[in-house]
Amino acid sequence: MAKSQLDELELLIRAKYSIIYVLSWEERRVLDAIQVCGHELGRQVHVWSLTKGTQPPLSGQAAEQKSGLPLEIEALAGVHHGPEKSIFILTDFHFYMNDQRVIRLLRDLSDRMRGKSQTVIILSPVLKLPVEVEKEITVVEFALPGADEIGLTVDDAMACAQDKVKPLSSEDRDKLINACLGLTISEIEDVLARSIVEKGTADVDAVLTQKQQLIRKSGILEYYPFQVEMKDVGGLNAIKSWLEKRTASFTEKAKAFGLPPPKGVLIIGVQGCGKSLVAKAISSMWGLPLLRMDVGKIFGGIVGSSEENMRKAIRVAESVAPCVLWTDELEKGFAGLQSSGFSDAGTTARVFATFINWMQEKSAAVFLVATANDVTQLPPELLRKGRFDEIFFVDLPMVKEREDIFRIHLKKRSRDPAKFDIKKLATAVEGFSGAEIEQTVIAGMFAAFARGGELTTADILSEAKAIVPLSRMMWEEIDELRTWSKLRARPATVPEDPPAPTKPKARKKSS
Repeated sequence: MAKSQLDELELLIRAKYSIIYVLSWEERRVLDAIQVCGHELGRQVHVWSLTKGTQPPLSGQAAEQKSGLPLEIEALAGVHHGPEKSIFILTDFHFYMNDQRVIRLLRDLSDRMRGKSQTVIILSPVLKLPVEVEKEITVVEFALPGADEIGLTVDDAMACAQDKVKPLSSEDRDKLINACLGLTISEIEDVLARSIVEKGTADVDAVLTQKQQLIRKSGILEYYPFQVEMKDVGGLNAIKSWLEKRTASFTEKAKAFGLPPPKGVLIIGVQGCGKSLVAKAISSMWGLPLLRMDVGKIFGGIVGSSEENMRKAIRVAESVAPCVLWTDELEKGFAGLQSSGFSDAGTTARVFATFINWMQEKSAAVFLVATANDVTQLPPELLRKGRFDEIFFVDLPMVKEREDIFRIHLKKRSRDPAKFDIKKLATAVEGFSGAEIEQTVIAGMFAAFARGGELTTADILSEAKAIVPLSRMMWEEIDELRTWSKLRARPATVPEDPPAPTKPKARKKSS
């Protein structure tokens, strides 16, 4: 339990707050903290649950149980007649918070207990607070365990199995703790036990598998396993270098150095040039789970559900943090924003406002990767400084990048690039995007398979001649995008051998 949370709880009890609503999924962890707090303050702690009643029992409780009153009313009656210097914990009591008798009894107890050393704590993972008792109840949200507490749990697990497991290096321990952020103590203990039994050590991949469960339960976000590495991305040396410098930015070492976690990047550019591929590769480069947010799933049919879905998606992403959150084709997700007040009663505008406010104010280690094809459709609020750390522009691949892309796709299909004239292929597909280059390889393989032979350079060149690249069909739009990006975005590729500066021509003297 974080010391600040324990201190806050102790302060409220000492200040004689009558009713405290503790919001947490970790019942055992919170109960242990309250027991410690009660011991330090000299208070007897009584815990009520629907299945076990009050433990330890209160005097006169047996007689009250024969009264035939509902169990929740009996629990509050026990508090009413309970001894001073006591803490009464009511677990999962949110089920009864709509009962008018419960509301009235809580209001009566609040007045009665105000001058006494008694405290009622409602412990639940769900906040259900009737308007009638809002002023009488103080809400305390217990955060998930932090790095220090997780570190102790990891050390205990490794110590218990020290004869059976390989010890963790300092670097591996930091990675493991980092991966466990967002899980409860119980979830961490379970996943460490499973990893130790299955693999003989505490493994980061096992923790990431556990986090998949949190994402699937949300029904809004999608989990992407590690399938793409940065070596699978051809070219884009500038964005790769920028990301490489931030590989360790979510570690405790970076935090101690004074570095804030990076917020995210917006990647704009020509379709099919690797924007989505980079987003997928970041998670494997940094060893963080990748979540995809489909904005289309956010918008529901019930009034108010879209806004709640966005808040839920944000909560899930933050609970899994540190992680990479990817949203593709952002401009399409928030299409119709300008006319939202007329077309959908402002739903899109409100959802977008929630999203960009979170982008600006978020403190959780959620790295946002957004991609867009049509920058003119992006609202200006999204592009201002503070929303993203950097905006990158991905252009059509240069000749060396086209060579890299050919090598990647040939290796991917079990072909030796050395057997092909890579330079000739790269020259022949000038103006092609990475996706179009991939299609030339695939089409060439179909041609080779149809004639019953092996893939050759001639097969690929023949198919390349038949393809009309997007850069020819939409050259006006691409030219406009390049013009926009020159002053507003950072190029994702910097030529490795930039041309030497030319000497300016001497001006002719006027006669």
